[in-house]
Amino acid sequence: MFPDSSPTISFTPLKSKRAFEEISAEIKRLVFQGILKPGDKLPSETELARQFRVGRQTVREALRLLELSGIVAIQKGSNGGPVIKDRILATISSLMHDAFHMKKISIEELTVARCEFEKVVLKYVIDTIEESDIKSLQYNIDKAKQKLGNNMLAIEEHIEFHILLAKASKNHFFVIVMASIMALLRALLCQVEENLESANDNIGYTERIIRSRNTLIYHEGIIHAIIEKKQDEAVQLLEQHLQEVRNRLQPFIK
Repeated sequence: MFPDSSPTISFTPLKSKRAFEEISAEIKRLVFQGILKPGDKLPSETELARQFRVGRQTVREALRLLELSGIVAIQKGSNGGPVIKDRILATISSLMHDAFHMKKISIEELTVARCEFEKVVLKYVIDTIEESDIKSLQYNIDKAKQKLGNNMLAIEEHIEFHILLAKASKNHFFVIVMASIMALLRALLCQVEENLESANDNIGYTERIIRSRNTLIYHEGIIHAIIEKKQDEAVQLLEQHLQEVRNRLQPFIK
């Protein structure tokens, strides 16, 4: 066993009636400042309660708030307890998925929003893309080709392609938004695939392979247009691609 490298933290007692929010804010502050890092263990509930001079229930509420924010995970077992985790993206994606169903967002609305967002991303990618980005995108294409060559769907590679595009923009906020959108899209595509697989339709599976190959063609075309600095061509291919995805999802997602 390696010794625990988590930092020794001492907290100041609180007197607020909503102390759990202040506890949550204080722990967030230490995370944002880099004093607490992913993997670091927090003191036990009992120790946190002692340092903040509050009840254990207040500490539990604070930890629950942090857990919902994706900053803390509560590990089980004798060596468990609150641990700093970077699950913010997963939390945002989960919230977006819930909002999609709760607010009854249509596939058409999702497509319009996604298209407008990705066109902005492309605008920046044209100017900022580097050779390393092109290599990453090409590697993504090669992985998709290998899967499709074995008659396997390349959903994960197709999802990753758009996240790699966002990374090529050199804008971290674009990456966060794109990752959240693509997590929602992954869930919707998997839902469609489960519905089709339950039908046990071999002809349907062949059609899905064809559509996955068409996606690959669009992705290759977009890369080529970006390399050639042809923004209008890249946007046109993107629009056609996203409309094809919309047509694929619309019959199954209500």
